[in-house]
Amino acid sequence: MLHPRNLGLLTLLPLTLCACGSTQPEPIKTVLPQYGVELFSQTLSVRGSSFSADGSQILVTSNEGGVFNVYSQPVDGGRPTRLTASAGSAIMGISWFPHDDRFLYTKDGDGDELNHLYLAAAGGEVLDLTPGKGLKASFMAWAEDGSAFWAMINQRDAAAFDVYEYDLESPVTEASAGIRVLPRHMVFENEGGYMPGLASRDLRYLILSKAHNNRDNDLFLYDTEQPDMAPVLITPHEAPVSFAPASFSPDGKQFFYGCDLDSEFQRIWSYDLASGERKVVEERDWDIMGMSYTRDGRYRVLNINADARTVLEITDTQTGQTLDLPGFPGREVRSFQTSADGSQAVISVAGDTSSADIYVGTPGGMEFTAITESMPRQLDPQHLVAADVVRYPSFDGLDIPAILYKPKLASADERVPGIVWVHGGPGGQSRTGYRSTVQLLVNHGYAILMVNNRGSSGYGKTFNHLDDRRHGEDDLQDCVYGRKYLESLDWIDAERIGIMGGSYGGYMVCAALAFTPDAFDLGIDIFGVTNWLRTLESIPAWWGANRDSLYAELGNPAEDAERLRRISPLFHAHNITKPMLVVQGANDPRVLAVESDELVNAVRKNGVQVKYIVFPDEGHGFRKKSNAIIADQAYLDFLNKNFKKH
Repeated sequence: MLHPRNLGLLTLLPLTLCACGSTQPEPIKTVLPQYGVELFSQTLSVRGSSFSADGSQILVTSNEGGVFNVYSQPVDGGRPTRLTASAGSAIMGISWFPHDDRFLYTKDGDGDELNHLYLAAAGGEVLDLTPGKGLKASFMAWAEDGSAFWAMINQRDAAAFDVYEYDLESPVTEASAGIRVLPRHMVFENEGGYMPGLASRDLRYLILSKAHNNRDNDLFLYDTEQPDMAPVLITPHEAPVSFAPASFSPDGKQFFYGCDLDSEFQRIWSYDLASGERKVVEERDWDIMGMSYTRDGRYRVLNINADARTVLEITDTQTGQTLDLPGFPGREVRSFQTSADGSQAVISVAGDTSSADIYVGTPGGMEFTAITESMPRQLDPQHLVAADVVRYPSFDGLDIPAILYKPKLASADERVPGIVWVHGGPGGQSRTGYRSTVQLLVNHGYAILMVNNRGSSGYGKTFNHLDDRRHGEDDLQDCVYGRKYLESLDWIDAERIGIMGGSYGGYMVCAALAFTPDAFDLGIDIFGVTNWLRTLESIPAWWGANRDSLYAELGNPAEDAERLRRISPLFHAHNITKPMLVVQGANDPRVLAVESDELVNAVRKNGVQVKYIVFPDEGHGFRKKSNAIIADQAYLDFLNKNFKKH
């Protein structure tokens, strides 16, 4: 599937240099091919796990045409059929209908994150199942018998997601203004500040979450057959605990959830719906990020975050045995799902030097066949770089986990520039896996250290909360000490080290340049927060249920204005003296474009070199290939201008 064309590779061949008349030939100098931005941009992002009703197709979302659209991919590996034709906003597939060839997808407006749900039927008819302006909707779950599905929508109240059931057995009807709609009815009116989380397979029970702060929440059980009863608290506790819905058992008798009660890491607990008994059923030395069951109910899948790598454990519930999957050297199995009858399985496989591809096979077998091809054939994986998970001491001796990419030709004789890369969040995590931008920069001779500063997830709850109300301070020092770590490597040029990041990582870039102006030699800020007062005051209404969590971690602008101003780079922009590249999406609902506008204007008044790029059709991240190409080329050009020795 998805074979790239016209990939524009510039290959530099090794040269043998010989001095005429000399008896001692010059040594052969190895020259690594440098691949251009256009070639890396041909790497595809593909995802999909939904089998069609007859098991012959997988619903796949791909950006093959430059914008994410939905494709029907034959399980035998034939050419895909494009099912949607957006040239603007990204379309993301959800699933086939259980009993026919209709499918669901979601789309927002050029990155504004106000997603609607759509139904695509035979003959090209498309229905907006959530018509209206300013609303946001998300698919939740299918009924096991395929007769209905649930979705959550904030149409009634922008700050509250109600749950609706769509009845597939009712005919499409004409609503006002000639709009055709699929009948629905509300099954839960959310007036308690909950966030709907999970539905049972029979669409009877609903799990709700209520956040108290960034380390403490509760889970509630709501029975739709007893609509007059309030949701029942099922996680009573005293000390702060983080709970996360996982899944219902196939027989509907138990509910499973993750929590860190009496543990540094998320363990899986069970809750018996009849007796109310709770107990630990699975624990590892790392966070168990999720537990699910396959569509046929036979296999249970644990997703483990093992030191920034993904480990799947798949158990056959009939035998209790762990399922062995074929080996994929240098890659990881990221997901596992079966067809409705259990005769086929679809997995996603990805690695550091290869983007995710979809494979289909027999659940208990060892033969899986790739049905997608995400990597350009002209891009040799041997010329790309696998990640090393490392650790280094910070200012207070705390070990900071990080992911290091070393350019192939870097050595003590060929020292290379370095980049400290900071992830989004707060509370995010850089993980191993393929990133076109990272491989592009490393291929062009830039080392990258992806820092998981204190406050990052994946390393226990204590580490995760070390940055609470300390943002722009201790976590920033972790990044500064990331530079010191790079300086300690004999293949790094200690005089050419920059910092780069997006979202919260972009904030860290701006904070580093404003609060530690001599720590880095340049910065690349990708839609980073510059004014915490404004950002926290402009939280989208649909984040309402999590507002207290953000305030607990960062501060309440009504109460902590002085501190928030102190850690906001915009108010200290006069300190910035190092070159900057700033990239922003005009429709970003999380970090408003004005955040970047004002910082750029302030830094330019310092007489500092600032390159500023604004994408009018993007939000918080870049979903269009044409924009990603421009951004990647800008990163490379900016680094070459400031770091390459001429």
